[in-house]
Amino acid sequence: MQHEEKKMSPVLKKPEAMVFDMDGTLFQTESLLLPAYHGMFDRLREEGLFSGPTPPEELILGSLGMLLAQIWKNVMPDADEAVHRRADELLLELEIEGLNNGGTLLYPGVPETLARLKERGLRLFVASNGLEDYIHTIVTVHELKGLFEGLYSAGGQGTATKTELLKLLLDHHGIDRAWMVGDRSSDVEAGKGNGQTVIGCAYAGFGKEDELKGSDAIISSFAELLTLYDDAE
Repeated sequence: MQHEEKKMSPVLKKPEAMVFDMDGTLFQTESLLLPAYHGMFDRLREEGLFSGPTPPEELILGSLGMLLAQIWKNVMPDADEAVHRRADELLLELEIEGLNNGGTLLYPGVPETLARLKERGLRLFVASNGLEDYIHTIVTVHELKGLFEGLYSAGGQGTATKTELLKLLLDHHGIDRAWMVGDRSSDVEAGKGNGQTVIGCAYAGFGKEDELKGSDAIISSFAELLTLYDDAE
């Protein structure tokens, strides 16, 4: 009788905290973003701030995880700063409207897995390059508020990089050993830049092929996080 080869898991150290990215890690961004993206360009055209067709969706999906200022440079490089700032306002307004109208999605297993991790005594946080109101609204609408000890956003903390944001979070809460969980290279850089373990999330599919290079482990579904934690030393 043939035995299947057991897949070797990396031996990780148990953390005292887990820090999660939001878009592409906990939240299925495209369920909210794409309708808001098209609505935003309709409004920009109405206001005479943009002309021509809406840039391809791939441009914004490929920019997820970046700061908004960088996203607009990728999506509409020829528009000036005032148009980019108006785009910030409109996108946030339309996304919050969309969140409150319902129909947006977390990835499968997110609430249950977070609850089980918290039951195990883990401290849970969010660190996102998104705007503060956006992050808070997702957490409120999807009833995750009681699970997180802190929500950190580039918009709320005024940080220029995810590495800086994570450092701020770790310092504020006196955390020495954390797992940074995310789907973009900025999450890998943030974790490694702060001497922490990185768990790469490979299920969103927004990033490039080598996006998660340097991660200590890679998961293809959110629920795998529980097994990784339970198997850690």
